[in-house]
Amino acid sequence: MSRATPEERRRTVPPLDAATLERLALRYVERFATTRGRLSAYLMRKIRERGWEGEPPDTVALAERLAELGYIDDRAFGEAKAGAMLRRGLGRRRVAGALRAAGIGAEDAAAIAPSVEAGGLAAALAFARRRRIGPFATDIADRALREKQIAAMIRAGHDMDIARKIVKMVPGEGLEVLD
Repeated sequence: MSRATPEERRRTVPPLDAATLERLALRYVERFATTRGRLSAYLMRKIRERGWEGEPPDTVALAERLAELGYIDDRAFGEAKAGAMLRRGLGRRRVAGALRAAGIGAEDAAAIAPSVEAGGLAAALAFARRRRIGPFATDIADRALREKQIAAMIRAGHDMDIARKIVKMVPGEGLEVLD
């Protein structure tokens, strides 16, 4: 009686074919809001993991076809992502970086940019409120703390001038100063 090793007992998964790859793509867009770039990267990862017999498929073309069918909308994804990041208090630069990382094209990013610009001040104030900076603080910050607060706002993607204005404000000061 021979005993099977763990490698032998493990079920072998056959390599992907075109139909399986399309099913994986449909299942992915069914479960997650995504972009063409993210879907293509996911499919390439699955091909690397499971293998492919013959010439590798064009995952970009598959993602494009699903976008044409309406399963993927890069602009809608970008608008939702940008809105969520602005509500969390992240600034224009962080939003732009996240959109690039998600695979949003330059044309869609340019269409989203005006709404990001318009929400910049509200996002900076949301960040300041969450971190208790400037008018939302309990005590007046000393110089070292103000520098740290400015650095935090810049890392969050806000411009230097708005970060300085918010940090210089005293606790309880009215926000009309920023207009």
